[in-house]
Amino acid sequence: MNQLSHLDEKGRARMVDVTAKAPTDRQAVARGCVRMRPETVALIGRGGIPKGDVLATARIAAIMAAKKTGELIPMCHPLELTGVEIRFICDEAAGEVEIESQVRTVGRTGVEMEAMTAVGVAALTIYDMCKAVDREMVLTDIRLMSKRGGKSGVLSGRRERFESSTVAGRGGDGSASLSHTKGHPDCSWSGCPSPFLSFHRLPGDEGG
Repeated sequence: MNQLSHLDEKGRARMVDVTAKAPTDRQAVARGCVRMRPETVALIGRGGIPKGDVLATARIAAIMAAKKTGELIPMCHPLELTGVEIRFICDEAAGEVEIESQVRTVGRTGVEMEAMTAVGVAALTIYDMCKAVDREMVLTDIRLMSKRGGKSGVLSGRRERFESSTVAGRGGDGSASLSHTKGHPDCSWSGCPSPFLSFHRLPGDEGG
């Protein structure tokens, strides 16, 4: 019996038919990391990268990518997203910028691919913005952390750096609003609890 829903009985690729599914509230959280020299992280924080504001550009790119996922991944359904939020944590000592995305929709299929695509394109944008000063950057650890909605209900991944220390609120545009004076306003320098991973099962989670 074929266990891959994207293949028909003859092994041919197809887009899964979700017509009969009931729309439910869908949410996914993904993360990834760009490793770089500590000096590069410091430059990002000071606004010293020649191409411009690295994190603001990466956030816009991530949101655009989430909306275009259905055009990039062959078997993904085009979805009407209802929310995309992108957050960053900068660790100068470790030489890392971590990226977290949250994507939401009300629909018949999940937004896991949209969340991971957003993280991946944010990481690529950071690389592009910084490559003139650091050719040794590595894009790594892109993974799904949590999802909600559909037949599988709630799936929670590992709790990591974003849950390790001080709280940061979010502005109206989804950016981290920090009172920290060290650097870039879009980036937490000490770690911050993620509001994205506090999922609760909603009515209809099992039925989509």
